Amino acid sequence: MWYYTSKKDDSVIEEKLQELADQLPHRGIDEYYGRLKNQGYPWGRKRVLRVYRNLGLQLRRKRKRRLASGLKAPLTLPIQSNVVWSMDFMHDVLENGRKFRVLNVIDDFNREALAVESEYSFPSVKVIQVMERLIEFKGKPDVIRTDNGSEFIAGVFKSWCEKNGIENKYIQPGKPMQNAYVERFNRHYREDVLDAYIFENIHDVRQISEDWRNDYNQYHPHKSLLGMSPIQFKKKKLGASP
Repeated sequence: MWYYTSKKDDSVIEEKLQELADQLPHRGIDEYYGRLKNQGYPWGRKRVLRVYRNLGLQLRRKRKRRLASGLKAPLTLPIQSNVVWSMDFMHDVLENGRKFRVLNVIDDFNREALAVESEYSFPSVKVIQVMERLIEFKGKPDVIRTDNGSEFIAGVFKSWCEKNGIENKYIQPGKPMQNAYVERFNRHYREDVLDAYIFENIHDVRQISEDWRNDYNQYHPHKSLLGMSPIQFKKKKLGASP
């Protein structure tokens, strides 16, 4: 008996999907297809899904580590950049057990990662230094949304915000979903970076984090941004502006 044999060569798709699965093992077909689309590949979703299933990537992958009191502030979606920036801290340890902290800053408008800064300690003075550097390149936000961490409620930080005409919005204690945009960003960062690598020193953390931040801004597809990455969404909105 004779059977039709498909002549489609899916080797390139397989290679790209394997690369994404190694790089982002906790994501699924929606993330992978969105990234391929944002990178300019022409394949349709059905074809990518077929190859994805043939490779068995829909199965759960084992995690691997590689060397390497405020007032309630409603969560609203800004209609342009620099309206609301959200900030939050994360924690982890180096291979030698030394602790470090990471300050994440995003623009709520397009979820762009403005900063992923790593330090052994992060007092309010260093937070202000990061903010001043961002303002120099990105412009000044109208509002900064944070939790009630000591660095954010310190008098020096509040005074700096007041001096620069920036409003502080603090979420209620124990209500992280009031800062949901940066919380979701934190989850991706932990899965892709903090839980994926063993860091020998703080310089490794900074380099890997910065590479990841650039990739996230350029290619990460957000469902809430119609499948576009933060940079693509911002360019489209700017192009649509009068």
